Amino acid sequence: MIIPCIDLMGGKVVQLVQGREKALEAEGPLEMLEKFKAFPQIQVIDLDAAMGQGSNDDLVELVASRATARVGGGVRTPDRAGRLIQQGAHRVIVGTAAFNRPLLEQISQSIGPERLIIALDSKAGRVVVKGWQESTEFTAEQIIRDLEPYCSGFLCTYVDKEGMLQGTDLDWFRRLRTSTGHELTAAGGITTLEEIRELQKLGIHAALGMAIYTERLNLDVLASMQSSLG
Repeated sequence: MIIPCIDLMGGKVVQLVQGREKALEAEGPLEMLEKFKAFPQIQVIDLDAAMGQGSNDDLVELVASRATARVGGGVRTPDRAGRLIQQGAHRVIVGTAAFNRPLLEQISQSIGPERLIIALDSKAGRVVVKGWQESTEFTAEQIIRDLEPYCSGFLCTYVDKEGMLQGTDLDWFRRLRTSTGHELTAAGGITTLEEIRELQKLGIHAALGMAIYTERLNLDVLASMQSSLG
Protein backbone atom coordinates (compact mmCIF):
# COMPACT_ATOMS: atom_id res chain seq x y z
CA MET A 1 0.00 0.00 0.00
CA ILE A 2 1.15 3.53 -0.82
CA ILE A 3 0.25 5.99 1.94
CA PRO A 4 0.53 9.76 1.32
CA CYS A 5 1.44 11.82 4.39
CA ILE A 6 -0.01 15.04 5.76
CA ASP A 7 2.25 16.62 8.39
CA LEU A 8 0.79 19.51 10.36
CA MET A 9 2.64 22.38 12.02
CA GLY A 10 1.33 25.78 13.03
CA GLY A 11 -1.99 25.12 11.34
CA LYS A 12 -0.37 24.35 8.00
CA VAL A 13 0.61 21.31 5.95
CA VAL A 14 4.42 21.17 5.93
CA GLN A 15 7.39 19.01 5.10
CA LEU A 16 10.50 18.96 7.28
CA VAL A 17 14.04 17.75 6.67
CA GLN A 18 15.09 15.24 9.36
CA GLY A 19 12.32 16.54 11.61
CA ARG A 20 14.00 19.93 12.11
CA GLU A 21 14.14 22.32 9.18
CA LYS A 22 10.90 23.26 7.45
CA ALA A 23 11.46 22.74 3.74
CA LEU A 24 8.07 23.70 2.37
CA GLU A 25 4.46 24.56 3.07
CA ALA A 26 1.78 22.92 0.97
CA GLU A 27 -1.86 23.60 0.21
CA GLY A 28 -4.42 23.17 2.96
CA PRO A 29 -5.40 19.73 4.25
CA LEU A 30 -8.66 19.60 2.30
CA GLU A 31 -6.83 20.35 -0.94
CA MET A 32 -4.30 17.63 -0.14
CA LEU A 33 -7.08 15.16 0.64
CA GLU A 34 -8.56 15.85 -2.79
CA LYS A 35 -5.18 15.12 -4.38
CA PHE A 36 -4.84 11.93 -2.35
CA LYS A 37 -8.36 10.60 -2.92
CA ALA A 38 -7.13 7.67 -5.04
CA PHE A 39 -5.27 6.17 -2.08
CA PRO A 40 -6.99 3.94 0.48
CA GLN A 41 -5.29 5.47 3.53
CA ILE A 42 -3.69 8.75 4.58
CA GLN A 43 -1.13 9.28 7.32
CA VAL A 44 -1.53 12.40 9.48
CA ILE A 45 1.14 13.53 11.94
CA ASP A 46 0.67 16.51 14.28
CA LEU A 47 4.26 17.71 14.48
CA ASP A 48 3.50 20.40 17.07
CA ALA A 49 1.99 17.80 19.39
CA ALA A 50 4.93 15.46 18.78
CA MET A 51 7.38 18.18 19.78
CA GLY A 52 5.32 19.32 22.76
CA GLN A 53 4.67 22.79 21.40
CA GLY A 54 0.93 22.90 20.86
CA SER A 55 -1.43 20.94 18.66
CA ASN A 56 -3.49 21.03 15.48
CA ASP A 57 -6.50 19.17 16.84
CA ASP A 58 -9.06 20.90 14.62
CA LEU A 59 -7.16 20.02 11.45
CA VAL A 60 -6.54 16.46 12.62
CA GLU A 61 -10.25 16.01 13.26
CA LEU A 62 -11.09 17.56 9.88
CA VAL A 63 -8.84 15.14 8.00
CA ALA A 64 -9.78 12.10 10.10
CA SER A 65 -13.47 12.76 9.50
CA ARG A 66 -13.03 12.78 5.72
CA ALA A 67 -10.48 10.04 5.03
CA THR A 68 -9.32 6.68 6.33
CA ALA A 69 -6.47 8.08 8.38
CA ARG A 70 -3.76 6.75 10.64
CA VAL A 71 -3.01 9.59 13.04
CA GLY A 72 -0.07 10.31 15.31
CA GLY A 73 1.93 13.00 17.02
CA GLY A 74 2.06 13.52 20.77
CA VAL A 75 -0.14 10.52 21.62
CA ARG A 76 1.10 9.99 25.17
CA THR A 77 -2.05 9.17 27.12
CA PRO A 78 -4.96 6.72 26.73
CA ASP A 79 -7.31 9.72 26.69
CA ARG A 80 -5.62 11.29 23.67
CA ALA A 81 -5.58 7.97 21.82
CA GLY A 82 -9.27 7.47 22.54
CA ARG A 83 -10.08 11.03 21.53
CA LEU A 84 -8.40 10.54 18.15
CA ILE A 85 -10.49 7.42 17.54
CA GLN A 86 -13.61 9.39 18.47
CA GLN A 87 -12.57 12.12 16.03
CA GLY A 88 -12.49 9.57 13.26
CA ALA A 89 -8.97 8.17 13.20
CA HIS A 90 -8.86 4.68 11.71
CA ARG A 91 -5.71 3.82 13.66
CA VAL A 92 -3.48 5.68 16.11
CA ILE A 93 0.31 5.98 15.96
CA VAL A 94 2.28 6.03 19.22
CA GLY A 95 6.01 6.73 19.45
CA THR A 96 7.44 8.09 22.69
CA ALA A 97 4.79 6.41 24.85
CA ALA A 98 5.82 3.00 23.53
CA PHE A 99 8.92 3.21 25.73
CA ASN A 100 6.90 3.54 28.92
CA ARG A 101 5.57 -0.01 29.17
CA PRO A 102 2.75 0.63 31.70
CA LEU A 103 1.57 3.57 29.61
CA LEU A 104 1.79 1.57 26.40
CA GLU A 105 -0.29 -1.18 27.99
CA GLN A 106 -2.94 1.36 29.01
CA ILE A 107 -3.10 2.90 25.54
CA SER A 108 -3.26 -0.50 23.88
CA GLN A 109 -6.03 -1.64 26.19
CA SER A 110 -7.99 1.58 25.76
CA ILE A 111 -8.29 1.41 21.95
CA GLY A 112 -7.29 -2.21 21.27
CA PRO A 113 -4.01 -3.36 19.72
CA GLU A 114 -5.70 -3.71 16.34
CA ARG A 115 -6.08 0.09 16.24
CA LEU A 116 -2.54 0.85 17.43
CA ILE A 117 0.59 1.40 15.32
CA ILE A 118 3.93 1.86 17.11
CA ALA A 119 6.45 4.25 15.56
CA LEU A 120 10.04 3.03 15.60
CA ASP A 121 12.02 5.90 14.15
CA SER A 122 15.77 5.42 13.70
CA LYS A 123 18.53 8.02 13.58
CA ALA A 124 22.22 7.11 13.59
CA GLY A 125 21.16 3.53 14.27
CA ARG A 126 19.14 4.26 17.44
CA VAL A 127 15.44 4.72 18.03
CA VAL A 128 14.58 8.39 18.59
CA VAL A 129 11.58 9.81 20.48
CA LYS A 130 9.99 13.14 21.49
CA GLY A 131 9.66 14.38 17.93
CA TRP A 132 13.00 12.78 16.99
CA GLN A 133 14.77 15.08 19.45
CA GLU A 134 15.93 12.45 21.96
CA SER A 135 17.86 9.25 21.27
CA THR A 136 17.28 5.98 23.12
CA GLU A 137 19.76 3.15 23.70
CA PHE A 138 17.81 0.71 21.52
CA THR A 139 17.86 -0.27 17.88
CA ALA A 140 14.54 -0.97 16.22
CA GLU A 141 15.62 -4.52 15.45
CA GLN A 142 16.32 -5.18 19.14
CA ILE A 143 12.94 -4.18 20.49
CA ILE A 144 10.41 -4.65 17.71
CA ARG A 145 9.41 -8.18 18.69
CA ASP A 146 8.88 -7.22 22.35
CA LEU A 147 6.36 -4.59 21.25
CA GLU A 148 4.27 -6.87 19.04
CA PRO A 149 1.64 -7.78 21.69
CA TYR A 150 0.57 -4.15 22.04
CA CYS A 151 -0.05 -3.22 18.41
CA SER A 152 -0.98 -4.46 14.95
CA GLY A 153 1.77 -2.72 13.01
CA PHE A 154 4.88 -0.58 13.04
CA LEU A 155 5.71 2.70 11.32
CA CYS A 156 9.48 2.73 10.81
CA THR A 157 11.08 5.99 9.70
CA TYR A 158 14.69 6.18 8.58
CA VAL A 159 15.24 9.68 9.97
CA ASP A 160 18.78 10.04 8.58
CA LYS A 161 17.27 10.41 5.09
CA GLU A 162 13.92 11.98 5.99
CA GLY A 163 12.98 14.76 3.59
CA MET A 164 16.32 14.72 1.78
CA LEU A 165 15.20 13.07 -1.49
CA GLN A 166 18.33 10.91 -1.46
CA GLY A 167 16.69 7.51 -1.19
CA THR A 168 16.15 5.37 1.87
CA ASP A 169 17.98 2.41 3.45
CA LEU A 170 16.36 -0.71 2.02
CA ASP A 171 18.76 -2.96 3.93
CA TRP A 172 17.39 -1.60 7.22
CA PHE A 173 13.86 -2.37 6.14
CA ARG A 174 14.91 -5.86 5.07
CA ARG A 175 16.32 -6.46 8.56
CA LEU A 176 13.11 -5.18 10.14
CA ARG A 177 11.03 -7.43 7.90
CA THR A 178 12.91 -10.48 9.18
CA SER A 179 12.45 -9.26 12.78
CA THR A 180 8.65 -9.17 12.91
CA GLY A 181 5.61 -10.74 11.34
CA HIS A 182 3.53 -7.61 12.01
CA GLU A 183 2.53 -5.09 9.36
CA LEU A 184 5.36 -2.69 8.51
CA THR A 185 5.20 0.79 7.00
CA ALA A 186 8.41 2.38 5.74
CA ALA A 187 9.08 6.11 5.72
CA GLY A 188 12.06 8.41 5.41
CA GLY A 189 13.71 9.33 2.14
CA ILE A 190 11.69 7.10 -0.19
CA THR A 191 12.26 8.80 -3.53
CA THR A 192 11.88 6.38 -6.45
CA LEU A 193 9.35 3.97 -7.86
CA GLU A 194 12.02 1.27 -7.66
CA GLU A 195 12.25 1.72 -3.88
CA ILE A 196 8.48 1.45 -3.56
CA ARG A 197 8.45 -1.71 -5.68
CA GLU A 198 11.21 -3.25 -3.58
CA LEU A 199 9.32 -2.45 -0.38
CA GLN A 200 6.18 -3.99 -1.85
CA LYS A 201 8.12 -7.18 -2.64
CA LEU A 202 9.10 -7.28 1.03
CA GLY A 203 5.47 -6.84 2.06
CA ILE A 204 6.11 -3.35 3.44
CA HIS A 205 3.86 -0.31 2.92
CA ALA A 206 5.42 2.97 1.74
CA ALA A 207 4.56 6.26 3.45
CA LEU A 208 5.46 9.14 1.14
CA GLY A 209 5.96 12.81 1.92
CA MET A 210 8.63 15.02 0.38
CA ALA A 211 8.83 13.07 -2.89
CA ILE A 212 5.13 13.74 -3.46
CA TYR A 213 5.13 17.38 -2.38
CA THR A 214 8.11 18.23 -4.61
CA GLU A 215 6.56 16.22 -7.47
CA ARG A 216 9.62 13.98 -7.63
CA LEU A 217 7.02 11.21 -7.69
CA ASN A 218 3.94 11.75 -9.84
CA LEU A 219 0.65 11.23 -8.05
CA ASP A 220 -1.08 9.80 -11.12
CA VAL A 221 1.68 7.22 -11.55
CA LEU A 222 1.52 6.37 -7.84
CA ALA A 223 -2.28 6.07 -7.99
CA SER A 224 -1.95 3.67 -10.92
CA MET A 225 0.63 1.66 -8.99
CA GLN A 226 -1.65 1.57 -5.95
CA SER A 227 -4.54 0.40 -8.12
CA SER A 228 -2.44 -2.48 -9.41
CA LEU A 229 -1.65 -3.50 -5.84
CA GLY A 230 -5.34 -4.00 -5.16
